[in-house]
Amino acid sequence: MGPTWASNRCCSSTDNIKENSVKIATRITATLSAVTLVAVLTSCASKSTGAISSDCTKEGLTTFSAGKLTIATGNPAYYPWVIDDKPESGDGFEPAVAYAVADKLGFEKSDVQWVRTTFDGAITPGDKNFDFNLQQFSITDERKKAVDFSSAYYTAPQAIVSYKGSPISGKTGIADLASAKLGAAVGTTSLQAINDVIKPTTQARVFNDNAAAVTALKNKQIDGIVVDLPTAFYLSAVEVPDGIIVGQLPSSGTGDEFGLLLAKGSPITSCVSQAVDAIKKDGTLAKITDTWLGTDAGAPVLK
Repeated sequence: MGPTWASNRCCSSTDNIKENSVKIATRITATLSAVTLVAVLTSCASKSTGAISSDCTKEGLTTFSAGKLTIATGNPAYYPWVIDDKPESGDGFEPAVAYAVADKLGFEKSDVQWVRTTFDGAITPGDKNFDFNLQQFSITDERKKAVDFSSAYYTAPQAIVSYKGSPISGKTGIADLASAKLGAAVGTTSLQAINDVIKPTTQARVFNDNAAAVTALKNKQIDGIVVDLPTAFYLSAVEVPDGIIVGQLPSSGTGDEFGLLLAKGSPITSCVSQAVDAIKKDGTLAKITDTWLGTDAGAPVLK
């Protein structure tokens, strides 16, 4: 997974993404004590395991609090995943997903209660104080040893990061990028995407890691770098001066998959996965993705 960010729903342009993202450091400092408190509370949480729920309805589910669905996010939680650090508003990609899943399970919005956890605390083995947690958790075999995951609710596409005034600033089509000088980290799907999707006339620059690629971009040795979209939000807002996301590459169906995280052996893992599958099937998830991670978030899909 990539880092996480903060901003306002109204701030759909990359300028505003940047403006809000620079608040991250201050917010992190201000919430350190809260993080510590959450960690203590988490360590004291009751175990949310029990008999596997065979009835995937509100009444049939064994949840952390009876009749409620307790959902966790980061502390703080950042744009565009959560808007204004207020998941209860439903604004942002992950609150929207959370409430859609809750709805499929039969919970009203008023039945949902939010708690905060650290990222590392959530993926460690042990009891949890939530039913499921959304913090851009990539589904990995290693993590599956400690926690459960739902079906994937997001597969990170590739995106191009550049800067205002660059030769590729304002480009909207993949064909427009053929002559661009692009780079990516060695051995990544990002590098593969440059060669397979963009097919540049100038050979792609290969870097040891994203940090080296960012340095080259800052020095204007290249026009843009290709990374996964979550990383692109961060780099364009924080690392690259006057950074922009030129656009997302069309999804190839490969990339890091994010899943809802549950306690290992949670009685509701199967039901939550069914709910995720349902919002995929009926188109709800696609609409949520387009709204919060597409053009409105400053990352249009290149055609």
